Amino acid sequence: MLNPEQVELRLHENGARTEAYLREVFSELPESSREEISPLSDAMLYSLMAGGKRIRPSLVLEACRAAGGSPEAALPFAAAIEMIHTYSLIHDDLPCMDDDSMRRGKPSNHVVYGYANALLAGDALLTEAFGVLSRGLVTGVPAEQVVMATALLSRSAGMDGMVGGQVMDLKTDGEEIDFSTLLSIHSRKTCELILSSVELGLLAAGRKPEERIFSAFDEYAHQLGLVFQLVDDVLDATGDPETLGKTVGKDAKSDKKTYLSFMSIPEAMALAEGMTEKAVLAVASYDLDGFFTGLADYLLKRKK
Repeated sequence: MLNPEQVELRLHENGARTEAYLREVFSELPESSREEISPLSDAMLYSLMAGGKRIRPSLVLEACRAAGGSPEAALPFAAAIEMIHTYSLIHDDLPCMDDDSMRRGKPSNHVVYGYANALLAGDALLTEAFGVLSRGLVTGVPAEQVVMATALLSRSAGMDGMVGGQVMDLKTDGEEIDFSTLLSIHSRKTCELILSSVELGLLAAGRKPEERIFSAFDEYAHQLGLVFQLVDDVLDATGDPETLGKTVGKDAKSDKKTYLSFMSIPEAMALAEGMTEKAVLAVASYDLDGFFTGLADYLLKRKK
């Protein structure tokens, strides 16, 4: 298993490669066009290059590597999923959604560029992501896999995935829900993009959905996503806003249903430990250098 420092280094390396690829994509836009649509391109890059752990693109690249593929071939897929994740954060922070003024230690996109430009920046990132995804054809990903990746990402980001989960979350705000409903919300809202990250990596390696490696990584990603959200809920109640780079305590103030609506913090962390064990066990035979085990432990114990 990689230790926390090794995990952070790998995340940094994968993040840097993804960012370099994204900058290359944006640099291809003619200067005249960039000026014409400013501040849209500025707003897109502001959030896209704001840092973060780059967990999702790392999962794309590492899953590709674990499946015997070249991470270089998977870069368009890694970039596309980071663009979609970034668009979701921009929209989440808008006044009509979570109404957050800080993200990753910086003013939220709409605070800097205005409500309308932030909305359009998110729209543009979502749309352009599928153009970037198609660049997998250039890096050597088989056409069949690119088509499957497009269908997969559109589903996981849309009504049956992340957006559907967000709607469920908004719909149940302030209502009494059972624990299974909470898990259903998180499975869509948080887990789906993490699950599609590993699947995109496997597709980039030329693997097919019927292979056992898909079910193994699906279980890993599902459990990882649930743990990520659970720790988020705990940090919202106990974390330091300066360390987290965002507002804390909002869940309690808005009477939002979280894991802590159903259990104590020690119980929640015990549940997270059990989920982490399931995740690690699922990919044990594919985790050749210990990255996936180390990442699961890192996310369980994170403070930001």
